[in-house]
Amino acid sequence: MSDRFVRPTRLDTVFNAAVAALTRAGLPLAGSRVLAVRGRSSGEWRTTPVNPLRVGGDRYLVAPRGTTQWVRNLRAAGGGQLRAGRSVEVFRAEEVPDAEKPPILRAYLVAWAWEVGRFFEGVDKNSPEERLREIAPGFPVFRLRSEGRR
Repeated sequence: MSDRFVRPTRLDTVFNAAVAALTRAGLPLAGSRVLAVRGRSSGEWRTTPVNPLRVGGDRYLVAPRGTTQWVRNLRAAGGGQLRAGRSVEVFRAEEVPDAEKPPILRAYLVAWAWEVGRFFEGVDKNSPEERLREIAPGFPVFRLRSEGRR
């Protein structure tokens, strides 16, 4: 497990706020959701926009900036909510081992490189499997198991 973290720029902060506002209003950008997870110290709900990804029959959350606060909170809580408008999906999360990440990272880059590609340090959807294995420890990935909607 790597402690890689890329601090968001001002532009990232503005973009994330806009995506979160649209998603909360029920207008998610390209399938985005607002992740809600309990803070590991405060117990209060913390939210951030995320890009869920479906690979095969499973859904995932990938952390393109590395070990962010939402990653730490999700590890501690073991689950959370994905919100879009009034729709709330409760889920459990299981962290994916590094050895299983390459195909998920590749699929994530196919779907979301236009938004998050700069965080992947010169790696893209066409990078060799070996290179994806090398960077895998720096990109936390969680498999989501739905517990239903509220």
